[in-house]
Amino acid sequence: MRDAGFVSFVSSGPGDPELLTVRAVTRLQAAGVVLYDDLSSGPILDLASGDAELIPVGKRAGRASARQDDINRLLVDHAKTGARVVRLKSGDAGMFGRLEEEIAALDAAGIGYEVIPGVTAPAAAAAAAGIPLTRRLTARRVQFVTGHDVTGALPGDLNWAALADPQAVTAVYMARATFPDFAARLIAQGLPAETPAILAAGVSTPAEALHRGTIREIVELCRVQARSTAPTLILYGALAPDPSRRSR
Repeated sequence: MRDAGFVSFVSSGPGDPELLTVRAVTRLQAAGVVLYDDLSSGPILDLASGDAELIPVGKRAGRASARQDDINRLLVDHAKTGARVVRLKSGDAGMFGRLEEEIAALDAAGIGYEVIPGVTAPAAAAAAAGIPLTRRLTARRVQFVTGHDVTGALPGDLNWAALADPQAVTAVYMARATFPDFAARLIAQGLPAETPAILAAGVSTPAEALHRGTIREIVELCRVQARSTAPTLILYGALAPDPSRRSR
C-alpha cells in the first residue's frame, strides 16, 4: 500500500511573489499537486514545478466558486496517492481562509500537514502606505474583521463597541459592498465620520491602488466602485499620517 502523502498549507501573501517566504517557495517547487486560490494565481504559480498538477479552487464573491466540501475531498484524494500537495492560500492561510475545515478533513483521513504563514493583507497595505499598524501611546491594538458573512451580507453579530474604538487600528476584509452599512454602525457607536481611513485594492500587485481619506470619504468611494472585483481591504482608526505630508 502506498504511503499517504503530505499537505502543505502555503500562504501566498497579498500577491507579489517576492513577499513569499523561503519555505513557501521550497514547498511550491517540490509539490506534485497545487490547489490554489484565485488570488494566489498568476506569477506565484510560475514557481511551481513544470510537472505539478495545478487545480484552481478559488472562491470569489459573485462568481462560480469551488464548494468547500469539494476542496476538502480533493486534498484528501490527492494526498492518498502519496503526492506532496500544496494548498496555496492568499494572504495568510489562517486569516478568513477556512483553514480549520480543511485541517479537519485531513485529520479525519489521517493525513499529515503543515501550515506555512505569510504576509497578511493588512500588513502589506500598511507597508504600501508607508505607515505602521500600531502607534506608541495612540494605537496599541489592531483588530481584523470580515466585512461580510457566508451570504455576502454584513455580519449581524459583530462587536460594534470594539470596532468603534478610536484607539485601535481596524482592518476590514472583503468590505467594499458592505462598508457603507458597516460605517453607519461605527458612527452610531460614536466613532467620528472624520476618522482616518484607507481603502487598499490589489495590494502588492501591478493593479495596486491606495485611497486615503476619512471614513465618510471611503464610504462614498465604495459606493462609486461598488462593481469593482479587485480584492479590497479597508483600514481605519488611529492611523499614522501620510508620510508624504509629515515634513510639509
